[in-house]
Amino acid sequence: MNNALVTINIVVINGEKYIRHCLDAILAQTYPHNLVELNILDNGSTDDTIKIIKDWLSTIDDKLWSKFVLLEGKTNLGMWPGQEELLKYSSGKYILSVSVDVMIDKNFVERAVAICEADPGVGAVQAKIYQYNLRDLQPTTYDPQRSIIDTCGFALTRERKVINIGHGKQDGPAFSRQQVIFGVEGAVPFFRRTALEDCKTSGWIWDPDYFWYGDDLDLAWRMTLFGHKQIYSPEIIAWHDRSTTKGNITTDLLSDYVHRRKLRRQIPIHKRRLDWSNTRFTVIKNDYLRNILLDLPAIIIREINVQGYAGLFEQKVLLEWGRFLLLLPRMIRRRHTIMKRARMDVNEMRSLMLTNIHEERQIPASEISWRILQILVIVMVVFFALQLSKMIIQ
Repeated sequence: MNNALVTINIVVINGEKYIRHCLDAILAQTYPHNLVELNILDNGSTDDTIKIIKDWLSTIDDKLWSKFVLLEGKTNLGMWPGQEELLKYSSGKYILSVSVDVMIDKNFVERAVAICEADPGVGAVQAKIYQYNLRDLQPTTYDPQRSIIDTCGFALTRERKVINIGHGKQDGPAFSRQQVIFGVEGAVPFFRRTALEDCKTSGWIWDPDYFWYGDDLDLAWRMTLFGHKQIYSPEIIAWHDRSTTKGNITTDLLSDYVHRRKLRRQIPIHKRRLDWSNTRFTVIKNDYLRNILLDLPAIIIREINVQGYAGLFEQKVLLEWGRFLLLLPRMIRRRHTIMKRARMDVNEMRSLMLTNIHEERQIPASEISWRILQILVIVMVVFFALQLSKMIIQ
């Protein structure tokens, strides 16, 4: 049995529906509780979250944990700035950042520690995370399904579209291999504390300008860039009620596109705006220029599609251009700082980011015919734009 100290940090706001299930799952851990610190930051909840936490505490031995801290904030710091605040109270060799709508399997911590102790090069561990529905749970017990995947980590497409590996897919052999991935997703990542500290730039780990959305991808990308392995383990299990994007979308058919529109309407517009800008800030800060140039046709085509979609259906997202342009010089300066510390080989980075472990084979890093088609489309768009401008001028 390992004896490494583990700190579990939870940041929550108005999580009364989930917090008891989340805490009960942590209480059920097989890892010795005297080797676990538990820190909770409430981001100014206006529901019964704090009361539920205190009631839960009254039912257990207050000396059960190595240390317990409950911070009752008055303002919403955001998810990852809140996690950074909790690091000030964390002494663990390993840090488990838990979202309130996540439940972890009883062996989660024990198995994650074992992986990290066996390989000092591992900076973070990604669990196999299944979908679950809160309505299917009993008040104080949980026994969710193990069939539909929520995520097995981050990957990217050539267009720099962010992929939650396996999302909405049926569990199967493709998700049963432990391997290195591009990045751990933010629902319940398990970090080596020294790797987190090594990823600190300008005094912070998670970019304070993000507030919400993209912080986890930004850190995961930087962690790989700085040479820390991120491991997906199918033996480490969790469940996530990703309510706004839950589903079983596995194709690019029109019906799936329509379904996605319905799901996006459930997400507040300010979060959709942050999602758009922060994802692009992450690419600007962390992507090798050579890889950007290799995929530039695909990136441009996707951006044209995204802007067109926003113009037709989500016009308020376009207002994010103001914030994007305002922060762009700052993000370019941060890129310079990050790239000076980059250790990962540019080709290895490319291979890793474009690999989806839910495929039975790796997706090739280059497809000449696909690139030619993309270039032709861009040439046609530019040509018609020039012709249209001539007609307007005349």
